[in-house]
Amino acid sequence: MAGSKLSPLRVAGSTFINGDGESVVLRGAALGGWLNMENFITGYSANESLMRHEMRAVLGTERYERFFERLLTAFFGEHDASFLGSIGLNSVRIPVNYRHLEDDSRPFVVKEDGFRHLDRAIELCAAQGIYSVIDLHALPGYQNHHWHCDNPTHVASLWEHPHFQDRTVHIWEAIADRYKGNPAVAGYNPMNEPADESRAVIGPFYERLIGAIRAVDPDHVLFLDGNTYSTEFDIFGEPTDNTVYVCHDYVAAGLGYGGSYPGYTRGVWHDRESAEEKFLLRTEFSRKTGTPVWVGEFGPTYTRDVETNRQRQQILEDQLDLYGHHRASWCLWTYKDIGRQGLVSLRADTPYRHLVDAFVAKKERLAADAWGSDAEGPVEVSRPVQDLVANEIPGFDPYPWGRWDWVRTLLLTITVAQPLVGEYAKLFAGLGDDELDALADSFAFSSCEVREPLRSQLAAACS
Repeated sequence: MAGSKLSPLRVAGSTFINGDGESVVLRGAALGGWLNMENFITGYSANESLMRHEMRAVLGTERYERFFERLLTAFFGEHDASFLGSIGLNSVRIPVNYRHLEDDSRPFVVKEDGFRHLDRAIELCAAQGIYSVIDLHALPGYQNHHWHCDNPTHVASLWEHPHFQDRTVHIWEAIADRYKGNPAVAGYNPMNEPADESRAVIGPFYERLIGAIRAVDPDHVLFLDGNTYSTEFDIFGEPTDNTVYVCHDYVAAGLGYGGSYPGYTRGVWHDRESAEEKFLLRTEFSRKTGTPVWVGEFGPTYTRDVETNRQRQQILEDQLDLYGHHRASWCLWTYKDIGRQGLVSLRADTPYRHLVDAFVAKKERLAADAWGSDAEGPVEVSRPVQDLVANEIPGFDPYPWGRWDWVRTLLLTITVAQPLVGEYAKLFAGLGDDELDALADSFAFSSCEVREPLRSQLAAACS
C-alpha cells in the first residue's frame, strides 16, 4: 500500500506533525524537469510544449510518444528514490505540467492516464519513507511570465481570463479526489511562483482554490506560494488552517549571471548576512503568523570553474545553516539534470549528452536559457538593445523584474530560443528505435553521476 511507512502529515502551529504527534522537519529535493520539463534541465530551448510540438513533427506521433514515455520512466525510478532516501531526505516536491492532466483541445476533461507517473513516484518515494508534495508548476493560461510554467510568451494570462482559472480549479479537484486519504502525500502546492501584477486577482483566486480543494479533501496540507514568484505575502489575510506559506529563496550570486560570493552581483553585495536578511524578509509572514517555514526552492547553479563552484557551495552551506538555525523545512532545486544544477547529472559519455552537448553549448553562448546562462550572450547585440531601452524609455520598469529582465526575456529566451527548438528536434531525425531508447535511458540513475559535494552537504544537513 502506498504510504505504508508514513503517517498523515499536518500543521500544528509552526511545525509539521505526523500521525503519531511527532514533530517533522521536511528536508527534500524537487523532481524538476520531469513531469514539467525545463530547458536547462534536459537540454532543449524555449518552453516545453513548443519543444514537444517540434519533436512530434520530427519523430511522428507513435515514435514521439514511445520516446517520451521511456524518458519519463527512466528519469525517476526505484534507484532514484532509494538514493534520495540514503541521503536522509524525507520529502520530494513533484512539479507537474497541467498538460499531463488536461488537453487545451478538451478543457475540463481530466486525462486519467496522465496520473500514472505521478502515482508511481509517490509509491516509490513512500517505500523509502519519503513524503511527496504535488506541485502544479504550469497552469492553464500560465501563472507567471517565464518558460518554467511552459509559457511561450511574456504574458501571464491566467490572471486575465476566468476560463483558465476555472480549468485550474477543476484540475485541482481531480488531484485532490485522487490523493485524498493517501498518507504518502504531504500536501498540495496549487501554484508554483504565481505572478499577478494587479495583485487583485490572486487573493480571491487562492480563496476559491482553497475552498474547492478542501471540499474534496479537507485533510492534506496546503502549500501556498506567495505572489511575485513566491516572494510577496501581503495577498494573504489571516492564516488558513493546515496551511503553509511557501517562500523561494535564491541568492542572486548563485545564478547563471552571479558574481563572486561574497561579492557583487549586478551592483548588489551578497554574503551570508545579506542571505539571512533576504531569508528573514521572505519568511516574515510565516514567522509572524506562527505557521511553518518551508523554503520550496533554493540552491545555486554550478559552472566548470573550480573557484566559482567553491563559492557556490559556500552559498548553499550558508543557506542550509540558516535553515537549520531557524528550524525551517526546505526543498532543494533540483534533483536531476544534464549538469547545471542537479544533485545527480547525466554522465558526459551517455548517448544523450553526446547528442545534445554541442547544442547546449550554443544555447549557453547565445544565453538562450535564462537559468544557466550569463543572461547577456552576444554582448554586441544584447547590450545595445538594453542601452536603447534604458536611454530612450528611462522610466520603464516592468513587472516582475524590471527592464533588464524584460529585455533579455524577449530578446534571448524567446526571440533567440524559440527558433532554436527546431534545431534541437532535428538532432533526433533519422534515428532508429534502439538509438532513441538509448537516448531515453541516458536519464536512468545508472547513467548518472552524483555531485558529491552537494550530496555531502545535504546529508550533513539531514543528520
